[in-house]
Amino acid sequence: MTEITLADLQNSVRNTSVFNRLEDYCQLCQTFLELMQKMRLTPIVSPTNNDYVFYQYNEDYSYRITRPLNKNLFVDSKVEFMAAFQRFKSFLADLKQYQDTILDREEAKRYIETSEINRVVYTVQQSIGSIADSFENPNPSRKRVGQLFEALVKLIIKEVGLECEHRTISIPIPGYTGHKMSYELDLVFSRNKAIVATQTRFIHESEIVGSVKTTSKDRIDKIFLDKYLLTKLLGREVPVIAVFLHDVQRAKAGHSIFGVNSTFKSNHFIGYTVALNRLDGVYYVDLRPEMSANERLREQIKDFQTFLVQDLWRFSSR
Repeated sequence: MTEITLADLQNSVRNTSVFNRLEDYCQLCQTFLELMQKMRLTPIVSPTNNDYVFYQYNEDYSYRITRPLNKNLFVDSKVEFMAAFQRFKSFLADLKQYQDTILDREEAKRYIETSEINRVVYTVQQSIGSIADSFENPNPSRKRVGQLFEALVKLIIKEVGLECEHRTISIPIPGYTGHKMSYELDLVFSRNKAIVATQTRFIHESEIVGSVKTTSKDRIDKIFLDKYLLTKLLGREVPVIAVFLHDVQRAKAGHSIFGVNSTFKSNHFIGYTVALNRLDGVYYVDLRPEMSANERLREQIKDFQTFLVQDLWRFSSR
């Protein structure tokens, strides 16, 4: 049997025909974690934030480094990850069955208290991102990494029994006959069978629009504007939520290349909320400390687990 290499994983990330099931994501992640051990990739703790580590590839990959990984979320052991993923899948099955009453079950409450949902999702997606970081030119793969995160969130929502799809709509501009605005919506989800497989219809009143991005950097303003314009053009309130993986990036710290910076712009977020509209929900897999410390941010921004366990059912019951 041929041993899988990092080049094989690079090809998997490029391949648009894979990743149709959660198990496909799991397989790639466990293989990457196993390869990390074989290649003896050593974690390098960031001097600017000790919660984040980098991994450096060997000479074959020009000593490139991964993106910063939150060591409180990233499960670097294949054995531990596989056990966590199986618990995650089992919980999703229970969530599909019990939906918004899941918190009435003691076993489920104990599982939720571990925050393992965030760790599994983070480990899976950041494994993909770390593989992309090994490319000679990682820039072309950034879009692919974002697409895979969007697809991952979509699969999770569908796994718990909701309808969920990517959709392109073309909305007529009131008062301007023949003029339309085209919108590509990352996700449209619903608890009911309201979704019709066509790109020409609009948004049903029972549906929620979701924007899914790996980071809010250079994107948060568009999400606020999308909600504002969709509501104006359709003449009714359109619920819009945002799901982000993280808001950190590499940064130089003196002579070190292993610094970490936040890309979250708290004042912009609050400004858009006041000047345009408040989003119906904002969720991070890797919450920034200021999101919990700041009262204005804390009431609007929650972790991904809260979305999946609580708010998803509140939104979809409309």
